[in-house]
Amino acid sequence: MLVKVPAAALYGIYAYPVTVEVNLSPGLGYAIVGLPDNAVKESRERVETAIRNSGFSFPRGKIIINLSPADLRKEGTAYDLPIAIGILAASGQVAGEAWNHTLIMGELSLDGSLMPIRGALPIAIAARKQGTSRLILPPANAGEAGIVKDIEVYAPKTLAETVAFLSGRLPLHRVFIDARALFQSQPTTDEVDMSEVKGQAQVKRALEIAAAGGHNILLIGPPGAGKTMLARRLPTILPPLSLEESLETTRIHSVAGLLRDHQGLVTRRPFRAPHHTISDIALVGGGAYPMPGEISLAHNGVLFLDELPEFKRQVLEVLRQPLEEHRIVIARARFRVEYPARFMLVAAMNPCPCGYYTHPMRPCTCAPGAVQRYTARISGPLLDRIDLHISVTPVETQALADSGPREDSATIRERVERARALQLKRFGDIPQVYTNAQMPPKVVEEFCRLDEPGRRLLESAMERLQLSARAYDRILKVARTIADLAGSERIRPEHIAEALTYRTLDRSTWGL
Repeated sequence: MLVKVPAAALYGIYAYPVTVEVNLSPGLGYAIVGLPDNAVKESRERVETAIRNSGFSFPRGKIIINLSPADLRKEGTAYDLPIAIGILAASGQVAGEAWNHTLIMGELSLDGSLMPIRGALPIAIAARKQGTSRLILPPANAGEAGIVKDIEVYAPKTLAETVAFLSGRLPLHRVFIDARALFQSQPTTDEVDMSEVKGQAQVKRALEIAAAGGHNILLIGPPGAGKTMLARRLPTILPPLSLEESLETTRIHSVAGLLRDHQGLVTRRPFRAPHHTISDIALVGGGAYPMPGEISLAHNGVLFLDELPEFKRQVLEVLRQPLEEHRIVIARARFRVEYPARFMLVAAMNPCPCGYYTHPMRPCTCAPGAVQRYTARISGPLLDRIDLHISVTPVETQALADSGPREDSATIRERVERARALQLKRFGDIPQVYTNAQMPPKVVEEFCRLDEPGRRLLESAMERLQLSARAYDRILKVARTIADLAGSERIRPEHIAEALTYRTLDRSTWGL
């Protein structure tokens, strides 16, 4: 007997329809075909044990399982449940058409319990697009799938409950979550705040500019100066995620399997801080079975690279294209997937191997030329893509002892949001441009025009610092953001002058 059960396959951050075809005939044997990975091939032991422990009998005979279309890769354990339902239906233990217009996905534990899967949100979106009316998923995934409108989501706890529900013997409550209400109900307070930072007024100003324009920033300073502490507070001054951004971010985290049980939406901007021993594939994504990398998991948020020169050179170089295009394309001989990667890069580094080159009190013990060799680990093209280079010096003892009031994240965020609102209005008709940092050259030329004093100042700095054309554009973008924060329609010389102060590593005297 041949039975067909609707399912889905993940490919990148999208899901595509798959049909689990189960054929039971006289004979001996068990085979799964249709480009399954090892996890799918190993489902036989899980499925057979779960069926027996759920009170059903595993049929005798030759079982052939085809995952159609056969030319699309199938991976993961989410096919356990549709395979089990297909086997039970082929052996007459479930009504033949009980799952009409129902997509079924889930991993089976040996006792028949349903375990969470990856990619429930894109699976629910794909099911709705193909006209499926019902979706059966494990309870842990019901929250993310339940936010998709126009599809009924049900979450049985076990294989036995799934069979009873499909047979009409057990009613289940539909899981539905109002995405907008859930999004608005999430707490807005953060665990950390800018008011906890003592001193560092110039660095906080640079972070505010970076947040207002979506600029990449590099913090350079000795150990203990507060680079990591400041970087971890950057998300607190960024504008909150919009509902569209939240859904887009949730989809990526769903595919990566990083959503907590019953979590419906990612409502905070991601902050990803990979260790410097990370591989290039783990950073940008890919692998034998492609998965999103750290740059995609930081989509709509912050990617923090601490101890930047300690990262392998080849790892840092793969960042260059995503920083420009805000996406990453993983192309191999047998597949090609694309992941979004629109993130703010925040990096931190010591100024030299010993760490004390810029320390006001402790002398640097590095050998001659060591500072230049240390900073040379970061290539010029990558530095050009970082808009702000800011020197972080240790906080004076007097400032550390100061217990007076300090500006909190909410106050800074209000200024950032006003600047972002100006940018959204300015770029309203330009696709894929939302912040000053995303302006292409033609848009820079249109909105970053300088008066004669500003032009002379920038030309003089370009010659003196020997900056590249890309650095020229970056300075204009940063100056445009500074002008937005000041509420100025035009970029003035003082805005150019401040933007130039944030190019620390471009100074000819650095490291000498």
